[in-house]
Amino acid sequence: MDTNRLSEKMLAALNSQVTKEAHAAQIYISYASWANDQGYDGIANFLFRHAQEERNHMMKILEYILQRGAKPKIEAIPAPDADPANVNDCFEKVYKQEIDNTRAIYNIVNLSMEEKDWATWNFMQWFVKEQVEEETLAMNLLDKIKVAGGKDAKSDALYMLDKDLEGAPDDAKLAQDVTATNP
Repeated sequence: MDTNRLSEKMLAALNSQVTKEAHAAQIYISYASWANDQGYDGIANFLFRHAQEERNHMMKILEYILQRGAKPKIEAIPAPDADPANVNDCFEKVYKQEIDNTRAIYNIVNLSMEEKDWATWNFMQWFVKEQVEEETLAMNLLDKIKVAGGKDAKSDALYMLDKDLEGAPDDAKLAQDVTATNP
């Protein structure tokens, strides 16, 4: 008996997103390795934690595919791009990667609406919220490096940034969670 509740097009889109999340994890691992090699242990720790978060996203989608009675297709992951040129470049690349991931998430949401696949639409809302958080976090990183001097940041500013990120939380405060008493 066929138990698959996903259209072929939706299954392909979700499988593609599994690969995209795995690729994002590889990008974070690559940048974390670069940061560690440059002596930025705090930044590396922050990026390694985000690599794990991306793997968790991958598994969440994979599990959803299985729950809908379909079979995930595991595909090769592209190699990450070249190492960042500096900390500013690293955070710019992180931001661009998150924007690209958001577009892919939105494409799945749009497809779920077209197909009236409300189960997938509902499932993807978690990812929509997560991408707002991820983009906000990436923008906050860009703001921090900008304050530190951007691509021309001096070693003392980079040292402080590295120490700041070592213990930084892995999530960002979202607009929908803000109140007048909790800005």
